[in-house]
Amino acid sequence: MKIFSLYTQWRCLLASTFFFFIPLSIVLAIHPLQVEPTHEELLTGKPFIYRVKPDKRGGEAFKLVYLVKVPIEILWSFKTDFESDFLLTNKFIKEHRFIRREENVVITGIEYSHAPNDTFRWRTTLNFSDYLLDFVLENPEKCGQRFHYGRIQLNSIGKYTKITHVAYFDFLGASLWVHYPWQGGMSAFLDYTARWEQEAALRLKDRYQGKITN
Repeated sequence: MKIFSLYTQWRCLLASTFFFFIPLSIVLAIHPLQVEPTHEELLTGKPFIYRVKPDKRGGEAFKLVYLVKVPIEILWSFKTDFESDFLLTNKFIKEHRFIRREENVVITGIEYSHAPNDTFRWRTTLNFSDYLLDFVLENPEKCGQRFHYGRIQLNSIGKYTKITHVAYFDFLGASLWVHYPWQGGMSAFLDYTARWEQEAALRLKDRYQGKITN
């Protein structure tokens, strides 16, 4: 998720001309971290996006909740296959490189389509027993950010898997990006990302059937 750059900041600042014309009704309020969609809402397959309380240093934060229609063991293997090239089917990802793994810590480098000259170096810590991934951006300054970190929690719901993705970040223009309601804003990006994963995991589920990743 892992997605921002100086180019994004420039777009945000350019769009700031229109910021004060955004109706208050579509400005995202801050919710408690415990906010959740109902079970019935989750089963619709729609991604739910919430703005939550940010880091004490400032910046912004979001909580993204959605359902993927594959079992948790398969989805875990899908999400922890850091050496696969399927991430390149995501329109926002230009290049993905597996750098190394040390026990349960994985280092990857990602170049995004809107920031082809910036390599985002991510450190992800895997906790298989809890189906939890903790991530942090190791080179925020080089990517035009002050910080970016968070976690992705998988929970089993019958034959399906619930994803809860929480991220904390700060960069120039972050508040505008969060509230921007059109293409290029946070809601559009997160909605696409969740729907892309829903489709990709379902399409590739046979690849990960019976595969256990620790």
